[in-house]
Amino acid sequence: MLKSLLSYYMGFRENLRSELAYQGMMVKELAATTGISRHTLDNYLNIRKRMPTADVAVKIAQALGVSVEYLVTGMENEPDKSTFGRDIRVLSQNFKLLSENDRKMVISISQLFKNQKK
Repeated sequence: MLKSLLSYYMGFRENLRSELAYQGMMVKELAATTGISRHTLDNYLNIRKRMPTADVAVKIAQALGVSVEYLVTGMENEPDKSTFGRDIRVLSQNFKLLSENDRKMVISISQLFKNQKK
């Protein structure tokens, strides 16, 4: 049991680090997005083996646009997510940073592409 708990922690810590790096997100940005203190997030990322509660893990996963399962195991269980995976997460994160006008423009452009396919 101790071995599986340790692998769970290592997976979460490493997957969280990897996802932050992939998205180019700083811990302070994740803290601002989730409302979780930077100190608490640092504890999840370092060797102190502190694990988030389920509700905190959900907040972190939502802020990163991934599932809790992905943060724990490094794998997605849903077929659609595995097809587009990281591309969709990156698009989602970038979309969140856009102004309302720019979001409307992106949606309009995507609708144009969708209509061309018909």
